[in-house]
Amino acid sequence: MFKIVPFLILSISFIALAQDTIRTIQPDTVKYFKTYTIIEFKKEVNKLIQDKNFLNANIGIIIKSLKDGEIFYSTNEEKLFIPASNLKLFTTAASLELLGSRYRFNTSLYTNGEISYSTIYGDLIIRGSGDPTFSGRFYNGDIFKTFDDWVDSLIDMGITNIRGNIVGDDNLFDDTHYGIGWSRDYESYWYAAPSGSLSFNDNCVDITIFYNEFYDSVIVRHSPEVRGINIINEVIPVSPGEASTNIDIYRERNSNKIKIFGTFSRTSDTLRTYASIYNPTQYTINVFKNRLESRGIKVIGYTVDIDDYNKIIDYDNATLLFSYHSPSLHEIVKVINKGSQNFYAEQLLRVLGAEKKGIGSIENGVSACKEWFSLVGLDPECILMYDGSGLSHLNKVTPTQILNLLEIMYKSKNFPFFYNSLPIAGIDGTLSRRMKNTSAENKIRAKTGFIAFARNLSGYAKTFDNEDVAFSILVNNFNVPVKLVENLQDNICNLIASISRKE
Repeated sequence: MFKIVPFLILSISFIALAQDTIRTIQPDTVKYFKTYTIIEFKKEVNKLIQDKNFLNANIGIIIKSLKDGEIFYSTNEEKLFIPASNLKLFTTAASLELLGSRYRFNTSLYTNGEISYSTIYGDLIIRGSGDPTFSGRFYNGDIFKTFDDWVDSLIDMGITNIRGNIVGDDNLFDDTHYGIGWSRDYESYWYAAPSGSLSFNDNCVDITIFYNEFYDSVIVRHSPEVRGINIINEVIPVSPGEASTNIDIYRERNSNKIKIFGTFSRTSDTLRTYASIYNPTQYTINVFKNRLESRGIKVIGYTVDIDDYNKIIDYDNATLLFSYHSPSLHEIVKVINKGSQNFYAEQLLRVLGAEKKGIGSIENGVSACKEWFSLVGLDPECILMYDGSGLSHLNKVTPTQILNLLEIMYKSKNFPFFYNSLPIAGIDGTLSRRMKNTSAENKIRAKTGFIAFARNLSGYAKTFDNEDVAFSILVNNFNVPVKLVENLQDNICNLIASISRKE
């Protein structure tokens, strides 16, 4: 399920800051109809970055031929920049190389009790693996698919009673659910959902908002409807001309009390948005218990986080009932990079820590990544990594290290999976609406990156002669609308796609 960014986003502030700026870059991406030599290309890029809109911005660029290693252009390539979601390139590359493209998560359901006729005399235990795919993303939007499959299997066994608790084992990960340096302002939103060894529906609740004419009120519904989620509707209906639809969400810290507020036009279509939840483990097992009971399986006990469980679980002597195997890693990295999915990236970083260091933590995941960086020739000192998604402003990286990573992956056996995970200009992912009907359309595969005061683009391109090129364009600390920065990057990509070495 693709998450929709709430209406109130940080980039709005940039518009106010740019009221008096000189806008020499056109509002729409320029299409280049001619080809450029390398010398002409450099001159054109210089013109773009010297625009008065970017006098105060920090711009780092490096563009390199993957055919012969020639540097087509570079500026500030050794300076540190906030990478935003360009950091996902490092997380997904390290994961493909260290875990393998066919790696699958394995989440299992056990019982520590006896099974007699229609009753399980003991607890059901879900052992978490850090799997981010317990959602409808791979199952046509059916968020309950995996749990319902387990329930169906219990029914096929003739089970109608569980005389015990539903236990969530999340001990594969530590209890740090957010990236280091994340803003507290992010926590209510889907893009900052907490990580957890046990997770469900991207650790979000789906919210549907629509106007009811009969009651002249705005209706707010949520899914899943499960114990512990408290939705407070403070949305006001407005007529066209009074105000427009403008919805925001706020979840009280360390709780699942979620306030939906703002205005909703009486003529607006149904709106779907998302709110993050608190305590992923409790959320997951509450949903599973709800699915059991909705299908007629009675649960005598409670839902229990393993931290509150007063028994030691011996899995060697427990009965394995069912296991769920996720899609392969090469499908998961496609979700991360195409849609810039933060939750999946954070889960993956912690799984790297668990697989390579024993416990799934940010520190262990970063350590595993940096060991691989050193092994393949990247400089860990020029890659400051504090999460897996790039949401932290503490992350820093140089354009050169991004380009070096792209070059390393270009030579890797995992390159097809890495390359195919990147958005295609004008076609899909976060680049679906950029560079359409230009010379760069379908010739750029690149990862976007955006947080406050950082807009970045790094990836691969094909020139007019179909020569393979790697590039990184990082723009930080700008005070103009984000659209102008995107136009700068798109115009450079158009120029790359127009390079020809032929006379």
